[in-house]
Amino acid sequence: MSSTALLYLATVLIWGTTWIALKLQIGIVPIPWSIAYRFWLAAAVLMLWLAWRRQWRLPPRSVWPLLLCQGLCLFCLNFMCFLHASRWIASGLVAVCFSTAPLWNALNGRLFHGRPLARQVLLGGCLGLGGLLLLFGSEAIKSMGRPDTLWGLGLALAGTYCFSLGNLLSGAMQRQGQTPLQTNAWAMTIGASAIALYALASGQPMAFDPSFTYIGAWLYLAIPGSVIGFTTYLTLVGRLGADKAAYCTVLFPVVALNVSAWVEGYQWTAAALLGLALVLAGNVVVFWRGPLPRRLAFKAR
Repeated sequence: MSSTALLYLATVLIWGTTWIALKLQIGIVPIPWSIAYRFWLAAAVLMLWLAWRRQWRLPPRSVWPLLLCQGLCLFCLNFMCFLHASRWIASGLVAVCFSTAPLWNALNGRLFHGRPLARQVLLGGCLGLGGLLLLFGSEAIKSMGRPDTLWGLGLALAGTYCFSLGNLLSGAMQRQGQTPLQTNAWAMTIGASAIALYALASGQPMAFDPSFTYIGAWLYLAIPGSVIGFTTYLTLVGRLGADKAAYCTVLFPVVALNVSAWVEGYQWTAAALLGLALVLAGNVVVFWRGPLPRRLAFKAR
């Protein structure tokens, strides 16, 4: 297995299981503070790792505007959007919105860099999105009947768009010779500090839960979920491009559902299995080497 395939697999498995830790953190600590603690710890671990390897350095002045924007987009605004969207729509529908990231990345690549729209990515993204709609169809239907659904959908899509912009910013910095380890350390610090300021401004008191469960979840989210997960993912952005790398977001809910079937007794239905098949087919299309078969190529136009 190639190093790129290992990075892809690691990203999907790590981010597909972070939902467990997120669920375990719900309690006495306000969610914005939990997010801030997560990224402050992740940034500190990255800084120490870079210092130990004698690679720590201040980024050049030209990179700081990109770092600021990445910190706000990738480690602050998107999390706040998803946090508030979850108040009005079901988590499954939030996952479906997040799975549109490959399409946003392709469109942003076209808008900001003039790159042609890759037919394989667009087709694969549509297949994956259709699969997730089948997987979370019942949740989506329930959510659509609530009056605040459009507001929740708008926030979820806004969070996904912020995530997409963060991908492009990381790719831009990598083209300038900056590594994801370096940029993540500084961007996470910026994002965590911005979330903390938001929490203070909104009157949410700083709190911490010293229980074994909360600390264990915090460590998992900060180190595997952030230090490793964001580093592997943004390395993929540099290697594959933002649109292909973002197809990981379609696979996260699939991993989460499989874990849920094992831990919480989730029952697979025929529609869910068909949805899983579409997600896997989309993955094959996105990474298909060479021209697509004629029928698929025609549909991608």
